[in-house]
Amino acid sequence: MEIRKHALLVFGGVALLASTAIGCTTDGDLANAAVESKSFEFSGDSLTVKSNSADLELVAADVEDIRVERQASGAKVGSDIESGWRLAGNTLTLSLDCTGVSINCKAKYTVKVPRDVAVTAENNKGLIRATGFTADFSAKADDSDVQLSDLSGAHLDLEGGDGSIEGDGISVKSVTVTSRNGDNKLSLDSVPDLVDVRSKDGNVRLSLPDATYAVETAAKKGDVAVDVMKDETSDHVVRIHTRNGDIAIGRGTAS
Repeated sequence: MEIRKHALLVFGGVALLASTAIGCTTDGDLANAAVESKSFEFSGDSLTVKSNSADLELVAADVEDIRVERQASGAKVGSDIESGWRLAGNTLTLSLDCTGVSINCKAKYTVKVPRDVAVTAENNKGLIRATGFTADFSAKADDSDVQLSDLSGAHLDLEGGDGSIEGDGISVKSVTVTSRNGDNKLSLDSVPDLVDVRSKDGNVRLSLPDATYAVETAAKKGDVAVDVMKDETSDHVVRIHTRNGDIAIGRGTAS
């Protein structure tokens, strides 16, 4: 990506290069940034998507290949904002380099994937958003939020760091969540065989369809409210553990 140099700005004796990049905006507004796109031939049944610092949106679509769009904004002093995309085997790597002195450096990748492909998403410092998948889905976010909707695979496996996890319209057989610092809110549309949430510091809100559940809860510092029918012999198991936070298990839409 080429950068045209426009002016040399001096603040307190420190010289900063003000620049604009082709395909980028410098005001941090991704909505106005140019959209670049690329397609990757793909024939696998599982895909791992790794992103670093950029927001990541995964969309199940009626496609046969992997289609990626990216938008970048901001500027770096002395060099381009570097963003990249590469598919090697079943791993799609998406990158954004904001190291050094940068201004409003950010990017967003939108990835369209065949609906029945099992997806594993990993993002170090950026949002993970996913919708529409009918196969297994897993996500690992370090310092950002996870937002999910309309997932109907067999297994949903989530790992959160310092950010919230939200899921709506979830119809899966098993859900496992491991969370460090952040609230967890999940709304399930179908009766699960297993929901297992382990949180260190954060509230857990779980909405379930009407059924009988074997419920196990533990909160070291927090309130616990359970509003579903309980039976310890039920085949539908719900385990919610949190160290510091409230637990609420109810029927209908999570609030």
